[in-house]
Amino acid sequence: MVAARVDRRSADGLRALLATMNFAPGQLNAMNSLVPFGELENLHFARFVILDDQTLDDIQLYGLPPREYPLYLAFLCDFDGAPAEFLTDLVRCAGPGLRRVFSYCDDFTDGTELRRWIRDHDAPVATCYVNFRGRTVKQVREEARLRQAIRTYLGSNAGALEGQSAEQIRTHVRQFVNTETAAGRLTLTPSAPTPWGTKISNAVHLLGVGALIILLLPMVALLVLFRIRPLEETDPEFAPRPDSEAVSRLAILEDHEFTNQFSAMGSMKPGFARRWVLSYILWVIEWTARHLYTKGRLARVRTIHFARWVFLDGKKRILFASNYDGSLESYMDDFINKVSFGLNVVFSNGVGYPRTRWLLAGGATNEQKFKYFLRRHELPTEVWYNAHPGMSAVELERNSRIRQGLAAATLSDEAAREWVQLL
Repeated sequence: MVAARVDRRSADGLRALLATMNFAPGQLNAMNSLVPFGELENLHFARFVILDDQTLDDIQLYGLPPREYPLYLAFLCDFDGAPAEFLTDLVRCAGPGLRRVFSYCDDFTDGTELRRWIRDHDAPVATCYVNFRGRTVKQVREEARLRQAIRTYLGSNAGALEGQSAEQIRTHVRQFVNTETAAGRLTLTPSAPTPWGTKISNAVHLLGVGALIILLLPMVALLVLFRIRPLEETDPEFAPRPDSEAVSRLAILEDHEFTNQFSAMGSMKPGFARRWVLSYILWVIEWTARHLYTKGRLARVRTIHFARWVFLDGKKRILFASNYDGSLESYMDDFINKVSFGLNVVFSNGVGYPRTRWLLAGGATNEQKFKYFLRRHELPTEVWYNAHPGMSAVELERNSRIRQGLAAATLSDEAAREWVQLL
């Protein structure tokens, strides 16, 4: 994530330039002349969003004056492989266009070295969630073509396959796929092995950070007991109905395909305890997302492709950005119904959030207030790229299971029937 300051007087010009990447609001031209995202073979999602928080006055609920914060341009990418390699591809593919976009940033000049400037403005994530770690753009596309080829084959051979068992059908499909791959009409690239360095790093993180989380838990519990819980009784709520015109501007950018984007930011409640506890909570979420929720689920939620939380301005503000399936309404309902406590432990540290109890209860369970709160803090995502339009996270998992089922020498009758149903 690049985050760079922009002069407010230049913001309208920047928005106009970003709009040229779209066919229409919310509908990107993936091969636009500025940043042709479609040429980047390892890129899953990307966005440009101007971080213009309209809720800064809410801090007055605590008797504090509104704070002056910079206006930022944020550029976010979710990609495969090493950052240095991706950055090389990005600059090669879109260097001149990025220079035009970043020229609106305060410290970018004609003589600025683009790669160094991007690295210098990288905003580290507090927490990052990846739906299925290790699944690459290439894998997604190959497995989608595999499923389509199998469906075409089954449609063309329905009569010959009628009455055969599921395992017999799978055997015929395996023979067909082997023929297609041998002829070069299908490609199924083997997954690259995880480097030993990565395995060791993950093991150290699993054990080392896991131990620190446990060691710090009593201190966090004391902060919640003696500081956060009393504050919960008096923290002001502020979740009025969002301005209808602002909601309409946001809605124009949504629901052009099955997957959507969400960008939101807000101010942290004042005080050391809130910042410290939220930092710890995001640390825990990062640990679980790296080691536990790595195969298509965040707790019971299956609709998120990528998500991240990023602190800004000395942890006084925070940005949340996600790529999810379905409408915003269904997205919020999914979390409210399944993991409302997860919403509360993070977002309850934001100014105006519906009142919680012990960080876990209340809050998001007040559905209307929570939805109003989220909409008020949402930002228009000026440009959004999705490398897999029309494909949900559940579909990506299904396609991987189809491929895995083909790799098995034999399957039991029950497993074979389950595999056929995936088609």
